[in-house]
Amino acid sequence: MLIILAFIIIFHIVSAALLFTSTIDNAWWVGEGFSADVWRVCPNNTNCTEIGEGYEGYATMQAVQATMILSTILCCISFLIFLLQLFRLKQGERFVLTSIIQLMSCLCVMIGASIYTDRRQDIHRGNSWLYHPLSEGSYGYSFILAWVAFSFTFVSGLMYLILRKRK
Repeated sequence: MLIILAFIIIFHIVSAALLFTSTIDNAWWVGEGFSADVWRVCPNNTNCTEIGEGYEGYATMQAVQATMILSTILCCISFLIFLLQLFRLKQGERFVLTSIIQLMSCLCVMIGASIYTDRRQDIHRGNSWLYHPLSEGSYGYSFILAWVAFSFTFVSGLMYLILRKRK
């Protein structure tokens, strides 16, 4: 049982690290000499512009920002609740709240990455959007980490439900 708990703790910490990295780092959309994320656009390596109200699609980017921040916060809260529940609750009642909060984190990261994917695809359908001048590029590693974090938080949430029944 201790090995399972250690594995779950490590898995949860990795999930949180993936969420932090994907939310903060500037590599959601990359190309030759430029990068962009949910916070700023860098047409070259030295000149970065914060995404503000002047950008087309600003409300959409705010939705992505909010869901990614919320997913990171919920993941950290679920880890703290996990630690509290580990020592406070009797067997059979453990980790239900932790699982619910972790699955909410999973849902938030899925919504944020899905919105970003949909808006990014508008460029290729001919619709205008935030990074239109930088349309020639590809998804960066932060975007991929967001989807990996989605799967990690989903699996983690399910593991907490399964672990609830273990003795």
